[in-house]
Amino acid sequence: MKDKIIPYGKQDITHEDINAVVNTLTSDFLTQGPKVKEFEDKFATYIGSKYAVAVNNATSGLHLSVLALGLKEGERVITTPITFAASANCVRFAGGEVWFADIDPNTYLLSIEKTKELIESKPKGFFKGIIPVDFAGLPVNLESFKDLAKEHNLWIIEDACHAPGGYFIDTKGNKQFCGNGKYADIGVFSFHPVKHIACGEGGMVTTNNEELYKRLSSLRTHGITKENMSENHGGWFYEMQELGFNYRLTDIQSALGITQLSKNDKRVEKRNEIAEKYKAAFEGRVKYQVLPNNCYNAHHLFVIEVDDRKGLYDFLLKHQIYSQIHYIPIHALPYYKKIGYKDANLSNSEKYYSRCISLPMYPTLKEDEQEYVISKVLEFVNE
Repeated sequence: MKDKIIPYGKQDITHEDINAVVNTLTSDFLTQGPKVKEFEDKFATYIGSKYAVAVNNATSGLHLSVLALGLKEGERVITTPITFAASANCVRFAGGEVWFADIDPNTYLLSIEKTKELIESKPKGFFKGIIPVDFAGLPVNLESFKDLAKEHNLWIIEDACHAPGGYFIDTKGNKQFCGNGKYADIGVFSFHPVKHIACGEGGMVTTNNEELYKRLSSLRTHGITKENMSENHGGWFYEMQELGFNYRLTDIQSALGITQLSKNDKRVEKRNEIAEKYKAAFEGRVKYQVLPNNCYNAHHLFVIEVDDRKGLYDFLLKHQIYSQIHYIPIHALPYYKKIGYKDANLSNSEKYYSRCISLPMYPTLKEDEQEYVISKVLEFVNE
């Protein structure tokens, strides 16, 4: 292992993927052709939602989601500080205010108790929505969040970027796959190379609401439509009915996404095998993300906590093991610090950040590579 680099995440592109892209490159369509719709339909079927809208990345998907739900300037939305900045930035794009509730210290997910506490500390109608994040691939129990949201007339956007293939079992005994829209208004997924489904860049927005689907589709393409027009001068005619964006995915990326999607179940299964091996090695020695009952973690990440996080990071790097930190709490980033969150009680998030480190986690991680990672972590921890 001396000269071999082990990254924290890695895409797996097969000959099947390459052939699918080549076939599209030699077809009649490269951008908004039949592959986009095929990918959307197959993804919706896989997740279990009625509708899916392909976008150029998940950040765009989050932006379209808050707009489709009608977020206006000055309105307030709750999310977790332990996520990528886009989960909060989408609210700022629409002129809204971001409020943070703390995480559960064991699951690292947005705490339902802390969210409830925050909502109930303010007058009725103070907040408009909640953006829970399926952090590291672990599903948020959205059934509980849906009850809370319904009580306070809030919408929910599920940031499922880490979790295609993950699920929780609801109180009726049904599997609820991340992003299926049963307990959230909208779900958002990412197809960045280190995620489960690699399209280079890309994302998908899912919903069961036809009106939201139509609005998302319109906003994705400049607000331009050929349907329900006030007039029609011929086959070329279209109308721009609202100010939208160019957030479209290409046929080339969609072709890759289709073949990647077909392999996701096996890859999630492999990610769980890798996670179980980590857990067996670290049990009683190193803290890792807890798996609640009735949950299936899609394991985008495997996160542990150690006292000397910087020391372990540098030690692993010295041995060609590239770990990563997920994430710097959003409220601690300079842009958000200027807004000011000094009065927010986010102690669990801050403690987590001081200790967290993500170890290599991807389906093509070899057994001897993982054993090497484990041995180096334990060597450092036991020093």
